[in-house]
Amino acid sequence: MSFPWAEHYTPKMPLMRWLDERLPLPRLVYNAVGAGYPVPRNLNYFWNFGVLAGFALMLQIVTGIILAMHYAPAGAIAFQSVEHIMRDVNQGWLLRYAHANGASFFFIVVYIHIFRGLFYGSYKAPREMVWLLGLVIFLLMMATAFMGYVLPWGQMSFWGAKVITGLFGAIPLVGEPIQQWLLGGFAPDNAALNRFFSLHYLLPFVIAGVIILHIWALHIPGSSNPTGVDVKAPQDTVPFHPYYTAKDGFGLGIFLIAYSLVLFFAPNYLGHADNYIPANPLSTPAHIVPEWYFWPFYAILRAFTVDFILPAKLWGVLAMFSAILLLFFLPWLDKSPVRSGNYRPLFKKFFFFGLIPCVLILGYCGGAPAEEPYVMISQIASAYYFAHFLIILPLISKFERTLQLPNSISESVLHGEKQEAAPYGVDSTKPVTA
Repeated sequence: MSFPWAEHYTPKMPLMRWLDERLPLPRLVYNAVGAGYPVPRNLNYFWNFGVLAGFALMLQIVTGIILAMHYAPAGAIAFQSVEHIMRDVNQGWLLRYAHANGASFFFIVVYIHIFRGLFYGSYKAPREMVWLLGLVIFLLMMATAFMGYVLPWGQMSFWGAKVITGLFGAIPLVGEPIQQWLLGGFAPDNAALNRFFSLHYLLPFVIAGVIILHIWALHIPGSSNPTGVDVKAPQDTVPFHPYYTAKDGFGLGIFLIAYSLVLFFAPNYLGHADNYIPANPLSTPAHIVPEWYFWPFYAILRAFTVDFILPAKLWGVLAMFSAILLLFFLPWLDKSPVRSGNYRPLFKKFFFFGLIPCVLILGYCGGAPAEEPYVMISQIASAYYFAHFLIILPLISKFERTLQLPNSISESVLHGEKQEAAPYGVDSTKPVTA
């Protein structure tokens, strides 16, 4: 196998040069996250969240591996093993809270990352594969988070597992066998705990593998940018290092400050108090809710209350999964030639005053009791959610009058000032020595 950048980079240190000749890892790092990777010069702080998501995943893997050394996936002692971690293991409370709150912060940065992609058109050609792989990562995250939520074996863990796996029972003919296969029986018990623990441990490494594919797919067309204009000249770019490593480092510092504030001062704020009660199959909680990052989809699930041809429960299950699968078709639903929402005035209005409030309302209703007026509000918001992607967005892309795009990235940065080739622009045609 030959590497197209082989003639453009030569390590300075003899040891690194020896390694590079036999295993081109230094070249790979240099061209993936170093000065050899040219990045649009106008990226804003919303482009930090991809790196933050990668950091959050590493945090979850490290803390999860250590917690797994002390956890016992058996119905009789699972809850006690978590209490053992909290009380008897050195710094166990810190590891447990870091892992639990790390999942919430992982979803926070991923949700911001997704909405950044939605606004700036990161799903449009030629980056469709980047978007599709990102959605696969999101689905794997949701599966991993659900299985992890079951492991403490508190009241909400047990009943959450019973309710969510019970959704598969709504599928005609094959639903109940699938549900029993997932649980290893007729109700959540030892078999379910062992299966969920095994998959919860494995899936983060699968996510890491898909992230490598995600980054690989990104490096083929290069990063998008807030204007949506393609790179046309070397002065449109700057090296990823040190310009964006410094910017990402600043964003990581802000992330760690917010994460530490929650971790040390409000570690149970994002959880549910009922999960500190041991699982009891004979006592149903008054209000069964999943973790907060599932609330928008849980609201869509509960929005269907009337049987129409199919049972209401089945309609809810189909709508909940369709809410995510719909995003896979977004590159072909939005046919506007303009990528960035900054140059699409009508799209911007529906995005900020339609889609974002809709998702926030669904999230609020998903965490509220299944009663009026929350059910009715969930129905209205669910209808708008699907209408936004299936009706409004295609119509906007067809009839919208977009604003004039800048001629280049440099022009958008300099605002009409005299453009000169930046001394730090990357010219891939010249050899680089570092």
